[in-house]
Amino acid sequence: MAVSRRAGSSRVPAGEQPSPPGDLRSVLVTSVLSLEPLDLDLFRGRHYWVPATQRLFGGQIVGQALVAAAKAVSEDIHAHSLHCYFVRAGDPTVPVLYQVERTRTGRSFSVRSVKAIQRGKPILICQASFQRSQESPIQHQFTMPTVPPPEELLTQEELIQKYLQDPNLVEKYRLGLNKILAQEVPIEIKPVNPPAAFCQQPQEPKNLFWVRARGYIGECDMKLHCCVAAYISDYAFLGTALLPHRQHPVHFMVSLDHSMWFHSPFRADHWMLYECESPWTGGCRGLVQGRLWRRDGVLAVTCAQEGVIRVKNPAENKL
Repeated sequence: MAVSRRAGSSRVPAGEQPSPPGDLRSVLVTSVLSLEPLDLDLFRGRHYWVPATQRLFGGQIVGQALVAAAKAVSEDIHAHSLHCYFVRAGDPTVPVLYQVERTRTGRSFSVRSVKAIQRGKPILICQASFQRSQESPIQHQFTMPTVPPPEELLTQEELIQKYLQDPNLVEKYRLGLNKILAQEVPIEIKPVNPPAAFCQQPQEPKNLFWVRARGYIGECDMKLHCCVAAYISDYAFLGTALLPHRQHPVHFMVSLDHSMWFHSPFRADHWMLYECESPWTGGCRGLVQGRLWRRDGVLAVTCAQEGVIRVKNPAENKL
């Protein structure tokens, strides 16, 4: 996926401040989403950040799958949707191969199918669709929530440092927070309404936070920013379904599927508001929906995901 400044590039909205010159390139571009070509439509991905679960981060697999799909289309068409199923847990000790099938190439829409493979078995199946730019007089969108700008909010790391200053903090929580601080997550997050540390009170299944990739990406092929957004979109997403049930310790939680629709150009290295909500949870599954908003109020991306959520209950059966 070559970098270009053609039509459909990630132009930023008026009033958005450009990143300062000399900024480090985002590790999401230089490492996580930089695939090694092995053959025609066959690529190998590297791992960067591994969650505490010691399974591969789902956003990484989705983002890399979209990179592989984007390498199999021309530069003048743009990603408009993807639909993925996680079929096996990813092993962080083994490389991931991405095998692309050029399912259909049409005049307006093209579809690419991607299998992410470890040890000869698929861990993710992805369908990505691409579209040539088309104008339409029919347009509408929801209204972006009114929230404080990111400059007025603390980062996740700053919030954790604030929690650690509490002399009454239980030691096991202190150890957990320090482990989070030690992780090199390539995403910056600023929660809009952060809860008190380790709050166990049920909350409405809605979450708002500003998010962006760490480092500089710049204006380039919009498909690259879509790949970065795919990585970002899975972070803390499914946890929204747990907010009304915080009194229940989680035994097992994993994503089952992930879908995205790309609406308008955006910069993944500029702050976007991630509006997450969970309309339903039941049957050991949780459904979450999300919207990524540009700072100027334009709806850039819509996301949806379902996952397995099991609380500590010995009577439940295994997946």
